[in-house]
Amino acid sequence: METSLLLPNHAEMAAVQPNVSLVQRVRQLLLIVHRANPILSWPAWLHVGLLVVALVSIPLDHRLITGANAWIKPAKFAVSDIIYLWTLAWLLADLPAAAQRAVRRISWGVAVSIVVEIVVIYTQAARGTTSHYNITSPLNGILFGLMGIFIMLNTALIIWALVLVWRHRPHGSAAYVWGMRWGILLFLVGSVMGGMMIRMNAHTVGAPDGGAGLPGTGWSTRAGDLRIAHFLGLHALQLVPLVGWLLGRYIPRRAVVGTWLFALTYAALTGFLFWQAAQGIPLVAAR
Repeated sequence: METSLLLPNHAEMAAVQPNVSLVQRVRQLLLIVHRANPILSWPAWLHVGLLVVALVSIPLDHRLITGANAWIKPAKFAVSDIIYLWTLAWLLADLPAAAQRAVRRISWGVAVSIVVEIVVIYTQAARGTTSHYNITSPLNGILFGLMGIFIMLNTALIIWALVLVWRHRPHGSAAYVWGMRWGILLFLVGSVMGGMMIRMNAHTVGAPDGGAGLPGTGWSTRAGDLRIAHFLGLHALQLVPLVGWLLGRYIPRRAVVGTWLFALTYAALTGFLFWQAAQGIPLVAAR
């Protein structure tokens, strides 16, 4: 039996009680997302459990990988994947019924891809070694290659999703629809940047990976770091549709133009940060 996906979600979103606490409101929104696309929501909840594992492990396991605690990277990837899975579930639920069979297939493919990637990341952290760009042994090379295969699969599926949001108009205002289209497109740009890092077998330009970095992110403060533009591109999936939705709700007459301006500015900033990193220039230089 196929899992049913519910749509649209705007009516349910409007039904969220405005006078409840923030925790209750978040709970209501998560329930909406889960009903809209359980195929993507269940892996997100799996990541919540994995995030707890990483956070508990940080103070207990003092091993360092490229200069940082072994469990910092798994925790960051778990958070990023949670946001990605729930966002994609929400956006795809806004596609009309004619597109939902394709949405189901995309959802299954993305869910499997993300779970495989996070399992490799956690496995390598538990082994005390790096997950990305690690070809120091046959096993490490196989695991890194496996991640690469599923990253490419995920990218191909998001290209399919981009085609769908052009062929089938999603529910919502025109600004929100344009925000969704731009957000998915810029996400793909960020994915291509990630592919370039895989091809280089590193994310730092002008120095080895690791070493001094910005607190929390680890972005290099002594050389260029391609992860910055990669991060910005990937999170266009959340920011650009959100801006489109906000503009469509509060300034509808200028919402489409505003969404385009925001998306183009966002794209230019992402491109500039990529160029800057490719020249070996850090975002913030250490003193």
